[in-house]
Amino acid sequence: MAAKTLASVLFALYLLSFSANAEVFDIRKFGTASVGSDITQALRQAFQAACQNPRPSSVVIPKGTYKLGEIDMVGPCKAPVEVTVNGHLQANGNALVGREKWVVFRYINGFKLNGAGIFDGQGNAAWKSNDCHKNNNCKKLPISIRFDFVLNGEVRDITSLDAKNFHVNVLGCKNFTFDNVKIKAPAESPNTDGIHLGRSDGVNILRSFISTGDDCISVGDGMKNLHVERVTCGPGHGISIGSLGRYTNEGPVAGIWIKNCTLQETDNGLRIKTYPSSASSITVSDIHFEDIIVKNVFNPILIDQEYCPWNKCNKAKPSTVKLVNISFKRIRGTSGNKDAVRLLCSKAVPCTNVEVGDIDLRYGGADGPATFQCSNVTPKLSGTQFPKACSSAMVKPLNDV
Repeated sequence: MAAKTLASVLFALYLLSFSANAEVFDIRKFGTASVGSDITQALRQAFQAACQNPRPSSVVIPKGTYKLGEIDMVGPCKAPVEVTVNGHLQANGNALVGREKWVVFRYINGFKLNGAGIFDGQGNAAWKSNDCHKNNNCKKLPISIRFDFVLNGEVRDITSLDAKNFHVNVLGCKNFTFDNVKIKAPAESPNTDGIHLGRSDGVNILRSFISTGDDCISVGDGMKNLHVERVTCGPGHGISIGSLGRYTNEGPVAGIWIKNCTLQETDNGLRIKTYPSSASSITVSDIHFEDIIVKNVFNPILIDQEYCPWNKCNKAKPSTVKLVNISFKRIRGTSGNKDAVRLLCSKAVPCTNVEVGDIDLRYGGADGPATFQCSNVTPKLSGTQFPKACSSAMVKPLNDV
C-alpha cells in the first residue's frame, strides 16, 4: 500500500510539473476553428496530434463560444496529455438526442482537463421530452462528459452546465481526482446526476459545487476507494451509494468516505439504496459518512433496501445486497421532513455493524418532532443522538426518487 501511495504522489507531482514544458496544440491552428464555429473536427485533430506527440502535450481551447458535436478522444497516448478549456462549449442542440454520449476521454494514462471553461449540454429542450421513467423505448440522451478507463487523471476548475443526461460519468478509472468542479442544472431537470462513478478505484472528489436535478454524486457497482470531501450539494437528490442490485454481474462496493460536505435543500441526504428482488447478491462494505451539515434536507440519513422507483420492481422478495460496516458520524442540521433517520435494511440479509454517532437533526414542522427508525438492523450507538435512536413506530413506505 505504501509503495502504491508513493507512486501515486510521484505521478501527481509529475502531472503538476509537465504543463510548463508541454507542447501546445491550439485548436485555432487546426481546420477553420473560430469563435462561434463548430470546433468538433479541429478539437479531434488537435487531440490526435497531441496524443501522438512523444512529449507531454497541451490542447488549448481559447476563450469564446463554440459549437461542439459528439467527440471521442481516445488513447493510448505516447505521453501525458492536458486539455485546457477556457471557452464556452455548446452541445449541438437536439442533434445529440438519441445518442449516449457527447464528450468522451478514453484509454489515456496521464491526463488533465482544466480551465475556466464551460461544457454546456443545452439540456432544456431535451428534458421536456424525457419520459424514460415510463417509456422503455424512450429516446436516449447523451451523458455530457465521460471518462472511460483513464489512469492517473485530474479534472480541475471546469463547469458542466445543463446536461441532457448525467453531467459526468466515470468508468474503469484509477487514481483520478476532481477538484473545484462546478456542476449546474435546475432542480427539475430529470436524470441529471452530477458525477456518477462505477468500477473505478482511487477517485477523489474535492472542493466542488453540485446543483442538479438528480443525485449530486451517485456510486455504482464495482466502486472502490472513493474519497469525497468539501463538496456542496443542492438542489438535487443528495449523495447516493447505488442504486445497486438491479442487474446481474454487479461488482462489490467498498471503501467509500464522504467527509466535511454540505447538503442543502435536497430531496434526500446521505443515502444507500438497493433494489428488492435483487438480480445480484453483492456486498457493500466500509461506507462512511462523517462531519456533514444538512440544511432543510428531506430524509437526511437513509438506508433504503426497498428502493423501487416508479414501482417497476417486485417488493415481494427482499434485497440480497449485503450492507456491512456502515457509519454515520457527526451529522447535524435541519431535516425537511420528520423522517430524519431511516435505516431500512433487508429481511433477507440484515445490515451488520452499522454505527451511528453524534447525530443532531432538527425538524420544526407541525407533524414533528423528528424520528429515527430502524428495520432489520441494530445500530451501534456512540455519543449523543437527536432524535432518539430507533423508534418502534411503524415504518412508512418511501416515495422513491
